[in-house]
Amino acid sequence: MMKKVLFLLTAILMFTGCTTSTTDKPTLKDYKIGEKWVWNWKRTIEGKVRAQGEDFRKVVDYHGTLGFWNGNDTVRISKILDQKQSSTPFRSWPIYVGKKWKYESEWENNEGTKGKTSQDAEVVSFEEVKVPAGKFMAYKIEYKGMVTNSRGFKGKMSDTWWYAPALKTYIKHLNNDGYGIYTNELTYYSKNHEEDTHMLQN
Repeated sequence: MMKKVLFLLTAILMFTGCTTSTTDKPTLKDYKIGEKWVWNWKRTIEGKVRAQGEDFRKVVDYHGTLGFWNGNDTVRISKILDQKQSSTPFRSWPIYVGKKWKYESEWENNEGTKGKTSQDAEVVSFEEVKVPAGKFMAYKIEYKGMVTNSRGFKGKMSDTWWYAPALKTYIKHLNNDGYGIYTNELTYYSKNHEEDTHMLQN
């Protein structure tokens, strides 16, 4: 259940149109079969890496339409595009420097613990960012707030996301929950199976 929620969330994060001043949700035609993104993530506590791994998303043919495949599950891209934006969305469209909104989400993990995340979001800049996949212009979006759960936990939660419009997705994510740091960076991008990120580096 939690893996499917995270898969949908990650897929939602990938949708962004492309200009230097604003970013809108694109249409289905902006995605091509074979397009692929790969991220490496790690969880660090007191300076030691406690967990790490790799995630990827690839555009595939899914029952006659386009879908995102992560190696285990596939979700229709149109299903994500057609979702109505809530009053407290994770991403508020269009995106532009200076925009602010409230983000709230209720969730449940694999152990059955229920929780709620409530954060104030702000697009603070549009800047060049270097990740293992290369250098890209990206919106820096900060989320600051609280997280609570059914076990009585309550603490501060901060996230910073960098969205690269040219790649239609985030290229870096930092999370600080007060106990450790979670880092996720884009290591590879290709428009199709014959291309790699070196073609897009500045």
